Order: sequence, then C-alpha cells, then structure tokens
Amino acid sequence: MSVKTKQQSRLKRRRRVRAKVSGTAERPRISVFRSNRGIAAQLVDDLAGHTLAAVAWTEADLRGLAPKEQAEKAGKLLAERAKAKGVETAVFDRGGYQFHGNVKAFAEGVREGGLTV
Repeated sequence: MSVKTKQQSRLKRRRRVRAKVSGTAERPRISVFRSNRGIAAQLVDDLAGHTLAAVAWTEADLRGLAPKEQAEKAGKLLAERAKAKGVETAVFDRGGYQFHGNVKAFAEGVREGGLTV
C-alpha cells in the first residue's frame, strides 16, 4: 500500500477528468489552476493545441481582491475575452479540484459573463 500526497491524488483526478473532457474551436475547454495565492485559467482548443484566451490572478485588476471575489472577477474577464474571440459555449475542466469555493465562484463568474458552461 502506497501513501499518496494531496498533489498526487489531484493529478490522478485531473487525468481522469481529462480523459473525458476535450475542447474544440467552437467549444473550447476552460482549464482551471488554483493555488493558495490565486486562480488562473485558459480557454484551450485541444484539437489545434492552441490557447484562445487566458486570465491569471497576477493581473492588475485582480490583485488585492479577496479570493472569492478574485475568482469571480477572473471568470467574468475570461468570459469577456472569449466573447471577443467569438466563443459562446465552453467545457469546464476543474483540473482535479473540488467544485466548491474558488473554483465554483470562478465558474459562476464565467456564466455571469455570458458564456454557456
């Protein structure tokens, strides 16, 4: 019996999710990364291997906000950038994280921004 770290368990969940979720040009994948300091995400077209839009907590208008506020505003920013690229719908890839807290706030921000997830 082996002992797994939290990181190893998350990566195992991430691989399981990625086996089922894939993004296309019309419906890209929203890939989320959450750290203790903030949240980052990108819209990915897996068929072409391109990132269409991205957002990170290090951007000027996201710094200094409370974590949930930051996640929600980041979601709205990503949705706005996706709309500028002509994307209306997307697939949400939670990256092995639980769908609660900041990840959930981010997803709600994306929906409020007008993107169908």
